[in-house]
Amino acid sequence: MEVWTVANQKGGVGKTTTTIALAGLLAESGKKVLLIDTDPHASLSYYFGIESEDLDLSVYNLFVEVSSTEQILQSLCPTSYTNIDILPATMGLATLDRSFGAKGGMGLILKKATQKISQYYDYVLMDCPPILGVLMVNALAASSRIIIPVQTEFLALKGLDRMIKTLDLMQVEQAEPFTYTIVPTMFDKRTKASLLAYQKLQEVYQEKVWPGVIPVDTNFRNASEAQKVPSDFSAHTRGVLAYKSLLTYLLKQTALKLAATN
Repeated sequence: MEVWTVANQKGGVGKTTTTIALAGLLAESGKKVLLIDTDPHASLSYYFGIESEDLDLSVYNLFVEVSSTEQILQSLCPTSYTNIDILPATMGLATLDRSFGAKGGMGLILKKATQKISQYYDYVLMDCPPILGVLMVNALAASSRIIIPVQTEFLALKGLDRMIKTLDLMQVEQAEPFTYTIVPTMFDKRTKASLLAYQKLQEVYQEKVWPGVIPVDTNFRNASEAQKVPSDFSAHTRGVLAYKSLLTYLLKQTALKLAATN
């Protein structure tokens, strides 16, 4: 089972859109996908019409009680898509740093939980909050690949710099090096700002940057309003085609990594 964590320490860069778009494409290819919403705002959960505050179980429960495999499976919610389930978020997650931030052993909860249900899914995709804390640390520690969406504008590049520094700090306690891919998002080829930001990304981060871009596409917003994954809402738009290209790249990189370790 592959665990992909979508993270950046800046909001509004396309994390949730990226998570949903990739999940939809994986599901369409026949893969069983679990989405984990670790953002207290629960945008990923609401996208699929799940009012998580009305549920008895959510991601929050994993942190406040020892959960068996059966309990974790009971926490999952189906979506309207056969191959996509979701472990929803609640506002209670916003209290975790205050309640458990200084408590030892809190950094591997999501890793242990996903390992317990690994036989049921091909891919787990985690959507992170833009704040470094217990939730992001857990999501990063659980990941086999980190996907970092970065809006192609210069303020977003500052957020990326903080994200890379976080990975460097966490790397000290990791047995294996983090594998991450930087994904340029919200690219508008008509603007000089987008072109310069993309050029800067390539200069500074080089092979860590996916060579393509996710363009500005209003169909992402329309798909959200319809509560459909983008590839189901409008399969041939430029945004969906870009995410298809990204997924092809990520799958190739994953295959190369597995081959190198075997």
